[in-house]
Amino acid sequence: MIELNTELAVIGGGLSGTIAAIAAARNGIKVILINDRPMLGGNASSEFRMHICGADYHMSRPNARETGILEEIELENKRRNPDFSYPIWDEIIREKVEKEENITLLLNTYMYSVEHSENRVTSCACIQSTSEKTFKINANFFIDATGDGSLSEKAGAEYKIGREAKSEYGESLAPDKADSVTMGSSIMFQAEELDHPVKFIKPDWAYSYSEKDMASRDHSSIKSGYWWIELGGDKERIIEDAEEIHRELRKVLYGVWDHIKNHGDHGAENYKLSWVSPIAGKRESRRVIGDYVLKEDDINNCRIFEDAVSYGGWPMDIHTAGGFLKHDDVPTVWNHVEDIYTIPYRCYYSKNIDNLFIAGRIISASHVAFSSSRVMGTCAVGAEAVGNAASIAIKKGLKSAREVGKYIKELQQKLLKDDCFIPGFKNEDESDKARRATITCTSGENPADVINGYARSIKDNVNAWTANIKESPSLNLSFAKKEEIREIRLTFDSNLSQEITPSIIEEVLARAERQSPSTLVDEFSIEIKDGNTSLLKLKQSTNGQRHIVIKLDDPLFADSITLTLLSSFGKDKVKVFEIRVY
Repeated sequence: MIELNTELAVIGGGLSGTIAAIAAARNGIKVILINDRPMLGGNASSEFRMHICGADYHMSRPNARETGILEEIELENKRRNPDFSYPIWDEIIREKVEKEENITLLLNTYMYSVEHSENRVTSCACIQSTSEKTFKINANFFIDATGDGSLSEKAGAEYKIGREAKSEYGESLAPDKADSVTMGSSIMFQAEELDHPVKFIKPDWAYSYSEKDMASRDHSSIKSGYWWIELGGDKERIIEDAEEIHRELRKVLYGVWDHIKNHGDHGAENYKLSWVSPIAGKRESRRVIGDYVLKEDDINNCRIFEDAVSYGGWPMDIHTAGGFLKHDDVPTVWNHVEDIYTIPYRCYYSKNIDNLFIAGRIISASHVAFSSSRVMGTCAVGAEAVGNAASIAIKKGLKSAREVGKYIKELQQKLLKDDCFIPGFKNEDESDKARRATITCTSGENPADVINGYARSIKDNVNAWTANIKESPSLNLSFAKKEEIREIRLTFDSNLSQEITPSIIEEVLARAERQSPSTLVDEFSIEIKDGNTSLLKLKQSTNGQRHIVIKLDDPLFADSITLTLLSSFGKDKVKVFEIRVY
């Protein structure tokens, strides 16, 4: 067995585990990232191909899209993969990890046992299926991003499976009595239209369905799979019976495709089935208990927690127990969420295992609240908070994840600095020298908004310097005295009201631009001056990114900085939301 020592072990390489690992690594933390699949991204990868849902609820809530590392990955995908290929998307995610020198990545590696004592995880044992190597991973802190809470269960962490009774948390959407029912698992498919008829012969093991069976499930769009091909969580246990559920899902899927191809007029004569997901995508299994449990009222009241580190806004999307077996029932009930809500830091670590952080859909939430917080966009921004929290714990020599709560303002300000959004919070970083600068511009509106603390539009507040790119507008930061300048951070407009997610669904892709966002600045220049003396002038492209960090090789002592906008990816009207100087 190969023994590896690290500061942080992240178990699970879905979007959440991947982003948590990147966030920690960028803070100088040594990370081992373990994933049991051959690729990263989880349900967003080419293995399952689910689009990344979040607080914007498919563009229905303006300016609510998640930023931070998730936005960075998705914008890189828009730049390099405008016609969208899943293999390229997979490589973009993997590339982000492999560029981080502090991350050791182990793919095709399954964590099968955990050693723990005195409320701490000490190590975990893994086997890599492709190489037959076994590993013992020793770490100061662990992040469970397995989706099923497998690390937490093996470590003895408290968790729940199923639905709480109405009386437990006073939740109107909960059942009268508690039970072990969870949402089910799904598989997806893709179809391709050819220029000639294509025959499909239903396998004899697949089910058969009539139009009556399908009446409650829209199947008018036949090029991409249906999330409602869902089973399990009712009679079948979502983890223990996973293989049986997957076998049944295949029978359902090929039965649905037979109905589309061979029964009724669905316009599918020339379509072939081009892809079926090789795995079942789980929605819900274990939920680890933290110091706080997110509840229905927190979401309905759009609560802003003092220790907020992330946010959500997806509806409380509670799927019908049993999924497709309930032909006569709708597949889900969309319980509207009025506005975005925050998620407290206390939901992101185990209540009883001191050095165990939790990320992804397994965070501390009731079944009802989970139905909103479970979507990948929400999970991703929470995971970035977890990666930063783990960094604080390690750098400060803390003994538990809970102790990071003492440094909650530091964590919140770090997240805001990295272009994460926490509703109700603003930039109050005392080390940001831009906050004490005088702001002027050659043209445009509201130049001082670049230091108002908010890096996106919120409700009716634009929170940006808005200018016409054709005028080559400039923004000047003037300091009362010379300042030591080592780093400049710029946040541009990538249109957070626009669809950007990868997807197999044509209607979703059609809502997105097939390029980098046209609202985004492309080329710009920066000039740093001391009086009339120019110390540095540089010109560069954003490369399709919203958040740009310029680190100087050597510090400069200057009294002004001028930003000039030179071109965009299409729009004349552009915005700069924030400038920070360190």
